[in-house]
Amino acid sequence: MSMLKEFKEFAMRGNVIDLAVGVVIGGAFGKIVTSLVDQIIMPPIGALTGGIDFSDMKWVLKPADNSNPAHKVAEVAIGYGAFINTLIQFIIIAFAIFLVVKAINRLTRRQEAAPAPPPADVVLLTEIRDLLKTRP
Repeated sequence: MSMLKEFKEFAMRGNVIDLAVGVVIGGAFGKIVTSLVDQIIMPPIGALTGGIDFSDMKWVLKPADNSNPAHKVAEVAIGYGAFINTLIQFIIIAFAIFLVVKAINRLTRRQEAAPAPPPADVVLLTEIRDLLKTRP
């Protein structure tokens, strides 16, 4: 029973929950970027390059052989077009993460730069000292 309690404490820590939320949001963000690349970015690039669809681009190493229905041989190919799409998706995701980290760093620098106000008792002691200095 103690192992179950220990697991519950581990799972309910803030870091684990934050990580789980980050993974879920990251997965959703990945789907958004995939859609952005496949349906918005790549069609204009394909139109500019003469109607080339990058996702279908491949280098055929061994063509398919369907001449004998009893012994079909599948095509062996390197799909470099899909790799180009994935590379563009990676660049977009990396840039978005860079912007988020940059914004977080900017916020933390602002918080560090702001000096903390002195405690009230220090202010009072400073005023008393200054009053005593001005007395003859």
